[in-house]
Amino acid sequence: MGLSRLAALHGVATSYSPSPDVTVSVPDDTVIAVLAALGVDAGTPEAVRRSLVAAESRSRLLPPTVVVWAGEPLPPALTALPAGSTVTVEPEPAGGPPAPATSWKVPEAASSLRAPGAADGASGTAGPPPGWSRPPYGVHRVHVRTPDHHEATATLVVAPARVPQPPERTHGFLVQLYSLLSARSWGMGDLGDLADLAAWAGRTLGSGFVQVNPLHAAVPGKPTDPSPYRPSSRRFPDPVHLHVESIPEYGHVRDRTTLEDLHQDAAALSEAVLNKGALIDRDAVWELKRQALELIAEVPLTPGRRAAYCDFLAEQGQALEDHALWCALAEVHGPDWHSWPEPLRDPRSPGTARARSELLDRVDLHCRLAWLTATQLADAQRAAEDAGMEVGIVHDLAVGVHPAGADTWAQQDAFAHGMSVGAPPDAFNARGQDWGLPPWRPDALAATGYTAFRGLLRGLLAHAGALRIDHVMGLFRLWWVPQGHPPTDGTYVAYDAEAMLAVLVLEAHRAGAVVVGEDLGTVEPGVREALARRGVLGTSVLWFERDWDGDGRPLAPEQWRRDCLATATTHDLPSTAARLTGDHVTLRHRLGLLTRPLEEELTEDVTGTAEWLALLARLRMLPEGDGDEEAAVRAVHRFLLATPARMTGVWLPDTVGDRRPQNLPGTWDQYPNWRLPIADPEGHPVTLEEIAASPRLHGLMEVLRPAKARTAPPGERPA
Repeated sequence: MGLSRLAALHGVATSYSPSPDVTVSVPDDTVIAVLAALGVDAGTPEAVRRSLVAAESRSRLLPPTVVVWAGEPLPPALTALPAGSTVTVEPEPAGGPPAPATSWKVPEAASSLRAPGAADGASGTAGPPPGWSRPPYGVHRVHVRTPDHHEATATLVVAPARVPQPPERTHGFLVQLYSLLSARSWGMGDLGDLADLAAWAGRTLGSGFVQVNPLHAAVPGKPTDPSPYRPSSRRFPDPVHLHVESIPEYGHVRDRTTLEDLHQDAAALSEAVLNKGALIDRDAVWELKRQALELIAEVPLTPGRRAAYCDFLAEQGQALEDHALWCALAEVHGPDWHSWPEPLRDPRSPGTARARSELLDRVDLHCRLAWLTATQLADAQRAAEDAGMEVGIVHDLAVGVHPAGADTWAQQDAFAHGMSVGAPPDAFNARGQDWGLPPWRPDALAATGYTAFRGLLRGLLAHAGALRIDHVMGLFRLWWVPQGHPPTDGTYVAYDAEAMLAVLVLEAHRAGAVVVGEDLGTVEPGVREALARRGVLGTSVLWFERDWDGDGRPLAPEQWRRDCLATATTHDLPSTAARLTGDHVTLRHRLGLLTRPLEEELTEDVTGTAEWLALLARLRMLPEGDGDEEAAVRAVHRFLLATPARMTGVWLPDTVGDRRPQNLPGTWDQYPNWRLPIADPEGHPVTLEEIAASPRLHGLMEVLRPAKARTAPPGERPA
């Protein structure tokens, strides 16, 4: 009982329900290990008693974070304070002279206070206290002192009620950027290709967005982990995505011979991928780009460029310096900071300070690369906006980071070391999942006013029209797996979802960006409703949209939710052509991934696909009849367009009939995850230029293009 009580006080679950009628108890040693990762000793009965006393004796005057939503009543944390208490708000620094603190005394009728922006009569009759008539949105500090001299301080997040919203209806492409090679690429897709795709899709097809994979900085290695969902840092992008020739200093490099040799080697890399069956080799691409970028960095910046770079350094501050230093140290000591010399494992040690001085040139190089990458990210979003895209580039936030990477080194106190994020056992995976990503400590986030989360969001949203959040349920809780334990022995740890959402809404509001949450799979009751209330769109994938609480049949289009991004597939699922033909089942069979006989799997797959095709036929969305693959793909997208979904996403490989998934969960070296270029139905890679000219693509996009785009005269951009 004591252990359960202690766990509950720290948001650690002692049981979970994989299905409504099943409850599974969490092993005690798992609970003890998770509490230890949160700095709570529960190793013995006596330790549990001591920890309980410590936890229950803490002041309850204020929670760690208080959230105020615009237009809504003030929370109980402020309205339930003892009468006569003094409340002082210290505003968030916003540049310029610091704003003065605001104080007031809690009246006897404290419950009559209203939140900023609340309509008259929204809560009681008295107006808001002084300082709350027009409070700024932001992350402030609130201090309370009661008449009997009790005191408490907390983070105060004042946020808009909802994130910015997309247009009523818009469509766009989903693409893994590395897979999108143009004729000028250096062996993989880059930010120049992204800008070109956005400009073409917006102007020619009337598309409203392009969604890409996470562009986070990777952990270097031989080979580098190719997964964009296990990065070194989520805060800074990877310069491997740079389009080298677009850097202004490129044309002023003195060593033209070396630069030309690198360019020819890059052309050979692309030729191998596009025409010789080679996989995308991120390490080879980076080696060539690194050499070119070092030559470019020798070119002095013009006064204006130097001023812009200095502004960037000032804006990014300590976070960028830490990231660049980690990159420089990794070049010398390897990519796993746990194996570095002892003094260098602490980013604030005197030894690390000396190393920073010794590696100053490399640190500056990595800072400059971050700036150049941010500049090209801005260029891509500007190209999308100039092409008339209502949203623009949709960036992707991975659920976590690599345990050996830059973020875990620079923010060690923020992570639960010895823990990994994953998923519990469910109907689709009886063994559960371990993703190898250390989770943030909820107590550390709260203690620092969510500084790390705010900085992460601000960096990602700086050049985004929207942000997709992978496994958005992680704002509410995450499945923690202790090191050395199987995923089945994990447990859920709760986060302050109200605070996490408020910070997300605040930063999205400041950036004017839409937010899309990936909410597929097991979702805790109430999560989707909470996200929808704050304007966060969900994700709906056609093949999963069935009446699971009823007859299990496909949902009619009018039964879909409105506030979502609707797609036919994702990077982790078969392409639409592979789904329709059953190729994805035979692929998994060849790799030994099926858990049942092939015939049984094929029968179930054919039955499920036939149900969808029959529905499409009944809705007269498949006039061509059975047996026409391209027509069936068009029909699937007609269906998506018939739903009320505000955003419709088209998997770019679907436009040319690609059969191969970009990632096949459950595989590592058995399948070339994250290394495939977009290809035609026969598996031959196609370039961006060939995609743009593809009759198959244009036939499909006729289904989705707005009428004004379809009827515009040749060469004239739709109004």
